[in-house]
Amino acid sequence: MKIKVAWIARRNEPAIELLTDEYLKRISQYAKVEGVAVRDEAALLALARGDRRAERQAGRRAERHKLILLDSRGKQLSSEELADMLRYEQVSAIPLLFAVGGSDGFSEEARRQASFILSLGKMTLPHGLARVVLVEQIYRGFTILKNHPYHLGH
Repeated sequence: MKIKVAWIARRNEPAIELLTDEYLKRISQYAKVEGVAVRDEAALLALARGDRRAERQAGRRAERHKLILLDSRGKQLSSEELADMLRYEQVSAIPLLFAVGGSDGFSEEARRQASFILSLGKMTLPHGLARVVLVEQIYRGFTILKNHPYHLGH
Protein backbone atom coordinates (compact mmCIF):
# COMPACT_ATOMS: atom_id res chain seq x y z
CA MET A 1 0.00 0.00 0.00
CA LYS A 2 1.22 3.48 -0.88
CA ILE A 3 0.14 6.58 1.01
CA LYS A 4 1.01 10.23 0.57
CA VAL A 5 0.06 12.85 3.11
CA ALA A 6 0.15 16.29 1.51
CA TRP A 7 -0.34 19.68 3.05
CA ILE A 8 -0.34 23.24 1.84
CA ALA A 9 2.66 24.82 3.55
CA ARG A 10 2.91 28.51 4.17
CA ARG A 11 5.66 28.35 6.78
CA ASN A 12 7.85 25.80 8.49
CA GLU A 13 6.79 24.91 12.04
CA PRO A 14 9.59 22.79 13.58
CA ALA A 15 7.44 21.09 16.26
CA ILE A 16 4.81 20.11 13.68
CA GLU A 17 7.49 18.87 11.27
CA LEU A 18 9.09 16.77 14.02
CA LEU A 19 5.81 15.10 15.02
CA THR A 20 4.77 14.57 11.40
CA ASP A 21 8.10 12.93 10.61
CA GLU A 22 7.86 10.68 13.67
CA TYR A 23 4.45 9.32 12.71
CA LEU A 24 5.40 8.97 9.04
CA LYS A 25 8.37 6.90 10.18
CA ARG A 26 6.08 4.72 12.30
CA ILE A 27 3.61 4.27 9.43
CA SER A 28 6.47 3.15 7.17
CA GLN A 29 6.52 -0.16 9.09
CA TYR A 30 3.13 -0.92 7.53
CA ALA A 31 2.98 0.94 4.21
CA LYS A 32 5.09 2.94 1.82
CA VAL A 33 4.39 6.47 3.03
CA GLU A 34 5.57 9.95 2.13
CA GLY A 35 4.88 13.43 3.43
CA VAL A 36 4.69 16.20 0.84
CA ALA A 37 4.44 19.96 1.29
CA VAL A 38 2.86 21.73 -1.68
CA ARG A 39 2.55 25.44 -2.40
CA ASP A 40 -1.19 25.61 -3.12
CA GLU A 41 -4.36 23.69 -3.89
CA ALA A 42 -3.59 23.55 -7.61
CA ALA A 43 -0.30 21.76 -6.91
CA LEU A 44 -2.10 19.38 -4.57
CA LEU A 45 -4.73 18.50 -7.18
CA ALA A 46 -2.01 18.03 -9.81
CA LEU A 47 -0.28 15.62 -7.44
CA ALA A 48 -3.54 13.68 -6.98
CA ARG A 49 -4.05 13.45 -10.76
CA GLY A 50 -0.52 12.19 -11.27
CA ASP A 51 0.40 15.26 -13.31
CA ARG A 52 3.80 14.42 -14.75
CA ARG A 53 5.13 17.98 -14.55
CA ALA A 54 4.19 18.34 -10.87
CA GLU A 55 5.71 14.97 -10.05
CA ARG A 56 8.92 15.66 -11.99
CA GLN A 57 9.35 18.96 -10.17
CA ALA A 58 9.04 17.06 -6.90
CA GLY A 59 11.45 14.37 -8.15
CA ARG A 60 8.85 11.60 -8.22
CA ARG A 61 7.29 9.21 -10.73
CA ALA A 62 3.83 10.26 -11.94
CA GLU A 63 1.10 8.20 -10.33
CA ARG A 64 -2.64 8.81 -9.96
CA HIS A 65 -3.96 8.80 -6.37
CA LYS A 66 -7.27 8.35 -4.61
CA LEU A 67 -7.78 11.79 -3.06
CA ILE A 68 -8.99 11.99 0.53
CA LEU A 69 -9.51 15.55 1.73
CA LEU A 70 -9.60 16.70 5.33
CA ASP A 71 -12.52 19.04 5.70
CA SER A 72 -14.78 19.92 8.62
CA ARG A 73 -17.81 19.14 6.44
CA GLY A 74 -16.59 15.61 5.77
CA LYS A 75 -17.51 12.30 7.36
CA GLN A 76 -16.30 11.63 10.88
CA LEU A 77 -14.81 8.18 11.43
CA SER A 78 -13.74 6.41 14.60
CA SER A 79 -10.19 5.07 14.73
CA GLU A 80 -11.59 1.60 14.09
CA GLU A 81 -13.55 2.83 11.07
CA LEU A 82 -10.42 4.48 9.66
CA ALA A 83 -8.60 1.18 10.17
CA ASP A 84 -11.37 -0.60 8.23
CA MET A 85 -10.98 1.96 5.44
CA LEU A 86 -7.22 1.30 5.33
CA ARG A 87 -7.86 -2.46 5.25
CA TYR A 88 -10.26 -2.02 2.33
CA GLU A 89 -7.83 0.24 0.44
CA GLN A 90 -4.93 -2.19 0.92
CA VAL A 91 -6.41 -4.47 -1.73
CA SER A 92 -6.61 -1.61 -4.22
CA ALA A 93 -3.62 -0.84 -6.39
CA ILE A 94 -4.44 2.88 -6.23
CA PRO A 95 -2.25 4.89 -3.84
CA LEU A 96 -3.99 7.12 -1.31
CA LEU A 97 -3.38 10.85 -1.03
CA PHE A 98 -4.58 12.36 2.24
CA ALA A 99 -4.67 16.15 1.90
CA VAL A 100 -4.71 18.90 4.52
CA GLY A 101 -5.70 22.26 3.09
CA GLY A 102 -4.69 25.79 3.81
CA SER A 103 -6.39 28.25 6.13
CA ASP A 104 -9.25 28.81 3.67
CA GLY A 105 -10.02 25.10 3.37
CA PHE A 106 -10.65 23.49 0.00
CA SER A 107 -12.54 24.85 -2.98
CA GLU A 108 -15.70 23.22 -4.26
CA GLU A 109 -13.67 21.98 -7.24
CA ALA A 110 -11.26 20.14 -4.93
CA ARG A 111 -14.19 18.69 -2.99
CA ARG A 112 -15.70 17.40 -6.27
CA GLN A 113 -12.44 15.73 -7.24
CA ALA A 114 -12.06 13.97 -3.89
CA SER A 115 -12.96 10.31 -3.54
CA PHE A 116 -13.67 10.80 0.16
CA ILE A 117 -13.92 13.78 2.50
CA LEU A 118 -12.81 13.09 6.06
CA SER A 119 -13.49 15.23 9.12
CA LEU A 120 -11.41 14.98 12.28
CA GLY A 121 -14.34 16.31 14.27
CA LYS A 122 -16.40 19.40 14.89
CA MET A 123 -13.64 21.33 16.65
CA THR A 124 -11.48 23.72 14.68
CA LEU A 125 -7.79 22.76 14.66
CA PRO A 126 -4.80 24.67 13.31
CA HIS A 127 -3.82 23.01 10.02
CA GLY A 128 -0.43 21.87 11.30
CA LEU A 129 -2.03 20.20 14.28
CA ALA A 130 -4.68 18.60 12.02
CA ARG A 131 -1.82 17.10 9.99
CA VAL A 132 -0.28 15.60 13.13
CA VAL A 133 -3.64 14.19 14.26
CA LEU A 134 -4.16 12.72 10.78
CA VAL A 135 -0.80 10.93 10.63
CA GLU A 136 -1.24 9.68 14.20
CA GLN A 137 -4.66 8.27 13.29
CA ILE A 138 -3.29 6.59 10.15
CA TYR A 139 -0.60 4.99 12.32
CA ARG A 140 -3.23 4.00 14.90
CA GLY A 141 -5.32 2.47 12.11
CA PHE A 142 -2.46 0.22 11.07
CA THR A 143 -1.77 -0.79 14.67
CA ILE A 144 -5.46 -1.74 15.02
CA LEU A 145 -5.19 -3.92 11.90
CA LYS A 146 -2.05 -5.62 13.24
CA ASN A 147 -3.39 -6.01 16.81
CA HIS A 148 -0.49 -3.94 18.08
CA PRO A 149 -0.86 -2.80 21.71
CA TYR A 150 -0.52 0.91 20.78
CA HIS A 151 -4.28 1.28 20.31
CA LEU A 152 -5.15 -0.68 23.44
CA GLY A 153 -3.34 1.86 25.62
CA HIS A 154 -6.14 4.43 25.30
